[in-house]
Amino acid sequence: MSIPQKGEVVAPFDGTIITLFPTKHAVGLVSNDGLEVLIHVGLDTVQLEGKYFETHVHQGDQVKCGQKLVTFDIAAIEAAGFFVETPVLVTNYTDYLDIIECDKENVNYNDDLLTMII
Repeated sequence: MSIPQKGEVVAPFDGTIITLFPTKHAVGLVSNDGLEVLIHVGLDTVQLEGKYFETHVHQGDQVKCGQKLVTFDIAAIEAAGFFVETPVLVTNYTDYLDIIECDKENVNYNDDLLTMII
């Protein structure tokens, strides 16, 4: 789980948007190599029903690594009583043999961390 420093979700790899929640708080992607990832902004933020979130892509869009997917207002979300910790989950983890732990506290979209899984 990561705590965003900036109210922005960017694509961690080149791929396709497979899920974009109507409440704009979560986005699912599949890489061109088949890695499926769900990025969920905040905890229980579905209850905000899209308030403080803006999407910049649509379901089915092809995206490039670093492309802006969702923006959100960290201060407003926290003021509304929600946490912005953001889990990034590999949803097809059973397709991979090993999980390698990482001791990094912060990961940037251009780090090789996600692409090492492939």
